Amino acid sequence: MTRRILEKPKPLPKDLPSYGELKPFEAPHVTTQTLPNGMTLWLAPHAGFPKVYFMLAVRGGFSADPTDLPGLAELLASTLDQGTAAHTARQIAEAFEGAGGDLNARAGSESIVAGTGVLAWKADGGLAALADVVQNATFPDNEVALARRNAADRLQEEESDPEFLAQRALARAVFGSHPYAVLSLTRDTIARATPAVLRSEYARRFRPDQALLVAVGDFDPARISALAELLFGKWTAPSTSPVPAIQKPSQVPPHEVFIVDRPGSVQTMIALGSICPAEGSPDYAAMQVANALYGGMFGSRLTRNIREDKGYTYTPGSFVASRKTAGVFQTWAPVRNGVTGATLNEIDYELNRMATTSPSEEELTNAERYLVGNHAIELQAQEAVARSLTRLWALGLPPQELGQENQRISKVTVTDLDAAAAKYFPSVRQTIVAVGVDKVIENQLAPFGLEMQTAP
Repeated sequence: MTRRILEKPKPLPKDLPSYGELKPFEAPHVTTQTLPNGMTLWLAPHAGFPKVYFMLAVRGGFSADPTDLPGLAELLASTLDQGTAAHTARQIAEAFEGAGGDLNARAGSESIVAGTGVLAWKADGGLAALADVVQNATFPDNEVALARRNAADRLQEEESDPEFLAQRALARAVFGSHPYAVLSLTRDTIARATPAVLRSEYARRFRPDQALLVAVGDFDPARISALAELLFGKWTAPSTSPVPAIQKPSQVPPHEVFIVDRPGSVQTMIALGSICPAEGSPDYAAMQVANALYGGMFGSRLTRNIREDKGYTYTPGSFVASRKTAGVFQTWAPVRNGVTGATLNEIDYELNRMATTSPSEEELTNAERYLVGNHAIELQAQEAVARSLTRLWALGLPPQELGQENQRISKVTVTDLDAAAAKYFPSVRQTIVAVGVDKVIENQLAPFGLEMQTAP
């Protein structure tokens, strides 16, 4: 493939003001406690805005699903509040609404998290409702039947989205038979997820010795601690073994093209993925900075190349996400059919440029300031702080990590970035998924000489 040389960006006017003072996120002080039944509490009081966010996480998300029921965690989360031993789904909803909130439960790779944000002066009622749901869910037959129909409709809608199809195919291609390959429900799982199956999985995953309660907001820590012990103290773990730890992926992701045929599509969704360090690894911060410079922020190299200079796509980008035992590095670009091959050529160029050439100090500074500033903006909301704390716990990291991330990012040097980029960015490490018209994709990508096959 031929490549048109990317024009050097025009210099900015010399009379622009210098950067303002960078104000990193100030992490709240988090007190930790373990109840006699093994349940963990992380309490982060923050006076002011009169709300409290409670989030209860249990180990065992998608990666804990039975191999013959992939995605079951999603259905387990969505039916958690549909009935308890003493309350109907409507009564549960009214209890949360009476406290000024509602229940949001979702499944991730490592955990299931159920959370609610309630008025500070009604925190008792909100936490009591949450405690009832996580300890006494019954999964009534009629509610599960409705949830399964809704899940089937939602999956059908998701499968009309090329980005969803690309994400699902890429996870399967990168991780193979490893549990991290699962990102969503399947039709077969929906069909087989009876109330009895959900009750069994609920009993296996929801246990105090594998649970964390996070509270963030305007509250008295001593009072919430005492209330948590009152509401959760009698929760006992079953005699069965807890959800097993997930092993580190051993498969080397293939440098091949996996095609998802989407007849009639006028675009190709290109997605590249590979395994990178997990959060907490020594080179994770350098990987974050390298990703921001490459494609993770609007002024990134990838954006300037295939959006601003070439006009191939409007929304390219990249991100780094962490699982407990592995990180995932992904690039995406939805492009018109005629430039599918040219776009992949430019993505490869930018990946290899990251791997083989050092950034300027200005580029490094811009990326670091973007990450630190964006982190501070994202965590202005108490709910975001609570969700970040549950994520750290699921990854096996301490709450102090919330305030240390910015420090590590700010200390990344060009040498650190070069080492991470050389290790994780070469294009030959990437697995490629293309969603679109199969014949178009085959013709456009044939010059790359890569093996092509139907996506798993």
